Formats: sequence, structure tokens, C-alpha cells
Amino acid sequence: MIFGIGCDLCAVARMEKSLTGPHGAAFARRVLGPEERAALGLSEEGQGTLSAHRIASAAADFAAKEAFLKAAGTGLAGPFSLAEIQAVRLPSGAPAYRFSGRTAEWVAQRQLTAHLTLSHDGGMAMAVCLLEENGTPCIR
Repeated sequence: MIFGIGCDLCAVARMEKSLTGPHGAAFARRVLGPEERAALGLSEEGQGTLSAHRIASAAADFAAKEAFLKAAGTGLAGPFSLAEIQAVRLPSGAPAYRFSGRTAEWVAQRQLTAHLTLSHDGGMAMAVCLLEENGTPCIR
């Protein structure tokens, strides 16, 4: 059974400004998890050269975080930290969520499976999150 659905859009230019501005390293550490920073080629200090494709991927990752919060129905008022909600790529290239910390505990307590789809084009990135209660089919 569906627990919640969320979607979000993020302007790629806004993400570029956030990551490359004077506080870009702090923003990356606060918002992106370690696997996301590694995939973007950012060091622990948040330093790295970001191609247009990587910036678009970062915008999609950010949209995935917001989509999850909407599907959870709590926003950031819940027990969540944005860096604990990671959008990772499977070996096949498909996007997936990886949770840590209190976010992972929240998902496990509710026995949820999170499904994610991402896209970016025309200066915008989008994400859709579907939270499904484990053990029940999403589509009958």
C-alpha cells in the first residue's frame, strides 16, 4: 500500500550558485551525504570541479531529498537531516535512496520501501518519491 508520494523541482542554476559560491563547501557538507559528494567529485572540504552534468545531478539529488520529505508528510520538522537522505545510483545507473542516522530508523520503524525517479532538462531537475509499506504491493 502507498504510504506517501512526493515530488520536487530544483533549478540547476540555483544549485550551481549554492555549490560554487563562497559557502559552497559548507552547503555541500550540510546537504549532501558522503556518497553524493563522492559521486560529484567533491572532497570532504566540498572542493572539486563540477561539470554541467554533475551540477544537474546535484540538483536532482536535492530534489530527491525534498520529494522524500513530502512523501513522508513531515517536511524537515521530522527527525530528518538532508545529508541522511542520499540519492545514489545503482550499478545499473538507476537512482535509489540510501538512508542513514535517524532517517534510516524512521523508515525502518514504519517498514517502508522508498522508490525514486529523477530527471533533468532545460535548466530544471525533478524527483518523484513513492513510499510503499513493505509487504503490500504498490500496484494491484
